[in-house]
Formats: sequence, structure tokens, C-alpha cells
Amino acid sequence: MALETARVPTANGARYLQQLCKHWSHKLDVQLSDNGGIVRFPAAVATMKADSDALTVSVEAKDDETLQRMKGVVASHLDRFAFKEAPLPFEWEKG
Repeated sequence: MALETARVPTANGARYLQQLCKHWSHKLDVQLSDNGGIVRFPAAVATMKADSDALTVSVEAKDDETLQRMKGVVASHLDRFAFKEAPLPFEWEKG
């Protein structure tokens, strides 16, 4: 499995993860709490946790090609919800 995580600076992380999880809950398996969310895609899992100054996003996939594609999907959707701040600065790290 391939995993990368980004800590994205924003004071609105909880709002963005709520919007994103609700958006995807119509078609995907989603678990949502006040400050966290898990989205299960067919080939990957995105886990998000918000605190007062950032949104931490982890994407795990079966291989690196799928991981790179799904990182783009998650980042582009977050940028849509964060249009006033977009593009958000994603600095992905392996691990």
C-alpha cells in the first residue's frame, strides 16, 4: 500500500471536510465526525482531520499510480469548497 499525508494550513478545515464528506456520501462509504472524516473510494481511502489551523489529509491506495491520481481528486475537490482560499497549499509527504 502507498500512503501520503499533507497538512494544509487553513482555519476552515472542519467546514471543508464536512462539505467534502457530505458531497461524497451520496456515492461512497463515508464516516464523518465533527473534526474528522474517512472516505472509502473503490481504490483508495482518504482520511481527514481538522484542527484550529489546518486540515490534515492522508490518502492510501494500492499502488503509487492510484495514489497520485487520488491525491489530485481530493485536492481538487477541497479547492472547490475552499474557493476563497484556493489553491490550498498541499505539501504531500510519504509515510
